Amino acid sequence: MSRPAIEIDHLAKRYRIGLAEELHDTFGGAVLSWLGSPLSNLRRLRRLSRFDPGDDADVIWALRDVTFAVAAGEVVGIIGANGAGKSTLLKILSGITEPTAGRAVIHGRVASLLEVGTGFHPDLTGRDNVYLNGTILGMSKGEIDRKFDEIVDFAEVGTFIDTPIKRYSSGMHVRLAFSVAAHLEPEILLIDEVLAVGDAAFRKRCLGKMGEVAASGRTVLFVSHNLSAVERLCERSVVLDHGRIVFAGPTAAAIDHYLRHTLDDGAALGDPQRRPGRGRVRFTRIWAESGGAETVHLTSGGEASICLAYRISGAQPIRKVRVRLGWTNLLGDPLLTCINDLSGFPIPQLPGPEGTIRIHLPRLPLNAGTYRLNAWLKSEREIEDLVAEAGELTVAGGDFYGTGMSIPADCGPLLADHSFEVLAPSTAAGPAGR
Repeated sequence: MSRPAIEIDHLAKRYRIGLAEELHDTFGGAVLSWLGSPLSNLRRLRRLSRFDPGDDADVIWALRDVTFAVAAGEVVGIIGANGAGKSTLLKILSGITEPTAGRAVIHGRVASLLEVGTGFHPDLTGRDNVYLNGTILGMSKGEIDRKFDEIVDFAEVGTFIDTPIKRYSSGMHVRLAFSVAAHLEPEILLIDEVLAVGDAAFRKRCLGKMGEVAASGRTVLFVSHNLSAVERLCERSVVLDHGRIVFAGPTAAAIDHYLRHTLDDGAALGDPQRRPGRGRVRFTRIWAESGGAETVHLTSGGEASICLAYRISGAQPIRKVRVRLGWTNLLGDPLLTCINDLSGFPIPQLPGPEGTIRIHLPRLPLNAGTYRLNAWLKSEREIEDLVAEAGELTVAGGDFYGTGMSIPADCGPLLADHSFEVLAPSTAAGPAGR
């Protein structure tokens, strides 16, 4: 059995953080603090490199007891909220920082895409910076010579390649930096959120390039908040939370676990008293179901339901109910809206004091991507409750048309049943052509 390309064994990393300065209410207290500041500063300097038991107040564990392995040729995603420890993990693997405990062993030539553009000098031309940055990233001059034209073409800066990059736009700068990094040929590649660079067209090309890298048989550790990209590139993923591994397994299950545990229901719905509406009815929970089971991970063309739990306050009946559920993209643009009475499902009166409204979609018409939900409820034309951005749902690409193929995410967010027909010239001309 071949050895793993990356072995991580009980890895931990801690940092000392600054604490807020103590404020004094009296002039005498302020003077005493000022007089004692030299001694206090000396103590702080000594403590920068020394950790004692009981230092919990100003010590944070960025990673703690992290253990997993990556096989040669495997593409593994690392997902988690901001501050979960993802970037710290890659910095340790890259040799930028030392672990506090544990060990990380890498078997093979490694390259890192952590800080795109690091090492670029503003007074040098784009050409000079390609050679400088490529050398910093571990490429030989011969490698850069062979790939130079490909790097420039990918970045689309050929007209300006002999111009100092201080005259480049920020987008041009980032495109050239990513292009250099993307043309590395290491055995192991560490990638940290580099697909968020440039404009939409360039991000699409970046994702395609990363797909080529993943399909080339190289070992890749991929950190990103773009869950659709992680799902597309990685078969297996690891979920970090406050420096610890909380899940490791198939990417679809990892994304489901991450979203299920990071989208807190109470936080998503917010304070009911601060939401718009009269408040005689309030949503208490919003969730998705597929196949009768709760989930935050749906499939294009699959059966899906959105459930809205509610509570009625008071004895007054809630009549002539209109419920509206909206799906938006991450920018807030509306994509799909379900309204009960306009769809032919009137609700004359809402049963109480509690209940659930289920909106069922037999074939989810959304392509792969991440979407947000908005919900509101009216009674007799008056808004009772409105919840904006109640949560996020990830939709995975599915066989919507029954062809055995999923639709690429770059084809847009909406899917619809349709047909193609090729007409003979006589048929296409119609009556006028006879």
